[in-house]
Amino acid sequence: MMQREITAGVVKERRDPRLVNSRLRQAGICRGWKNQFGIAGSLRTAFSEVCPAAHSALVTYHLTLLTPVWSILIAVFGYLAARDLRWLWMVNLMIALHYFTDHFDGKLGKFRDTGLRKWGFYMDHLFDYGFLCSILIGYSFLLPQKAVFSMMLVLCVFSAFMFHTFLMLAATEEFKVSFSVFGPTELRIALIIINGLLVRFGARPLKGALPYVALCGTLALALLAYRAQKRLWKSDTQAKAASAAGEERLVVGG
Repeated sequence: MMQREITAGVVKERRDPRLVNSRLRQAGICRGWKNQFGIAGSLRTAFSEVCPAAHSALVTYHLTLLTPVWSILIAVFGYLAARDLRWLWMVNLMIALHYFTDHFDGKLGKFRDTGLRKWGFYMDHLFDYGFLCSILIGYSFLLPQKAVFSMMLVLCVFSAFMFHTFLMLAATEEFKVSFSVFGPTELRIALIIINGLLVRFGARPLKGALPYVALCGTLALALLAYRAQKRLWKSDTQAKAASAAGEERLVVGG
């Protein structure tokens, strides 16, 4: 009898629109959000429907632990694409699945208040780095041996963006993964488009494009680093000036 009452209470709680919307707002996926344009808006709407309906057996860390699965399959499909480029469509599917699970794990944890904050932060970004490596490993099977150096340059540049993100987190306590209008979502979209072009036109243009990708990434990283150090310099000088002014007031007052 008691179990039935508890179950009924949980079902009622899930169906209560006010409670559901409150939790959606806390998770950052409220149905009432404005400026829900394009893909981001559509996904917020989708998540607002999926979170309340997700089965109780589905836990946030289950979704986090799916990232290595997608990464391994990307490398496998990249290997198979060396013989038939149509396998890149399966790579695109893995990228789309990773996008869904990578976004949904945190949203589900916040919605249910069952997220593992520190564990999730560490594992999520560790797996994201593995995901990036799997993309480049998959492409390496399509390239001649001479292009490996260019591939390593691209890996270094994109890894530096992640390194920059964590340095800024330590320095400013702000975590920002998007740079200007380009972020993880745009990167995934770009990869899907690139894979489609490779299926259509072949892998030969990929070799020639890698040095330019590395160059453009390096220039963007240099601009990002310049802006970051300028911001931090200003913050430090303002803090020092405020500290000196405070000490001067203490001396005068004393």
